[in-house]
Amino acid sequence: MTALLEAFNQTNYPVTGHSKYTVQILLDAFRDMDGSVDSDIYGNGKLIEDFQRKMAGFLGKESAVFFPSGTMAQQIALRIWSDELSNKKVAYHPLCHLEIHEKDGLKELHHLEPILLADKDRLITLEDVVSMNEDISCLLIELPQREIGGQLPSFAELEAIAAHCRERGIKLHLDGARLFEVLPYYEKSAEEICALFDSVYVSFYKGIGGIAGAILAGSEPFTEQSKIWKRRHGGDLISLYPYIVSSDYYFEQRAGKMGHYYESAVELAKLYNECEGLKTVPEIPVSNMFHVHAGIAKDRLEPIFLALYKETGIGLTKHMNAVHDSLSTYEVSLGDRFDNIPKAKLSEAFEVLKQKLKAIVDK
Repeated sequence: MTALLEAFNQTNYPVTGHSKYTVQILLDAFRDMDGSVDSDIYGNGKLIEDFQRKMAGFLGKESAVFFPSGTMAQQIALRIWSDELSNKKVAYHPLCHLEIHEKDGLKELHHLEPILLADKDRLITLEDVVSMNEDISCLLIELPQREIGGQLPSFAELEAIAAHCRERGIKLHLDGARLFEVLPYYEKSAEEICALFDSVYVSFYKGIGGIAGAILAGSEPFTEQSKIWKRRHGGDLISLYPYIVSSDYYFEQRAGKMGHYYESAVELAKLYNECEGLKTVPEIPVSNMFHVHAGIAKDRLEPIFLALYKETGIGLTKHMNAVHDSLSTYEVSLGDRFDNIPKAKLSEAFEVLKQKLKAIVDK
């Protein structure tokens, strides 16, 4: 355990997330469950089928399949579209999860060829898609683009990209790991956003806060193919009910709070942007998450935060990234914890942070 993580966990008021990641998350989800309810078995049974229908309806899709992980679900989605169009080329952002976090699973397991669109520090635009020189089977769009602070295209831009893809016969897949979190900004329902896409993946452990699990949704033929690939990937565990029960429980608890989490992020980002040497990306958040960029090396910034945590009891982050000698970054994602922090204590912590940052900048 790093010193920063240990100090964060010991603060009275950790800022990010919903709670500490413990088995209590699962215990809470099962507290009111009837112990006689039948579990799912190899993807079948009332428990899993009811939840899949529920999520298909919420997303406005014909059908949905529950997966143990989004990594599995998304690789399978792109494989299905690639096979349907007999084209191994797919396109996505250079910082897409499939490109930087999955050990080249898409390439090694499915032999697909990714085409990287846009620069790594900006969103994919309609112009990027229109000017592609490659013929592709599928374009993946991530909402929000997590690795660049959770930035979002305008809804009009999304509509234009979707129309172009339909015209060109390109399938459009949504990496909606954090889809629930962007609904307040767009002021759209999940169904309205998902209508632009041929297939959709959503996560139940990120903003929702379940223990694991994902939904892949689309047409009936698409999801039937996904079930076959799920079995091939070893994703048909004999039972997935711990993931399904926690996903459903926390979906009901938190999906309706995303607007509040978003407003909290805007409030917190304003405090960060008043600190010398710090800025948020985006400057004004578009969901409950954003990134903090500090013009200070990590080895100089971490001691400041360690002292801040001890002095104020406020934990701002449990991890920092060293980009280079004069830039450190970290991610902020807000949930239930933020409401537990007295506003006066939060303001006091940022005043202390300002003083500490000013002292190091003035040296």
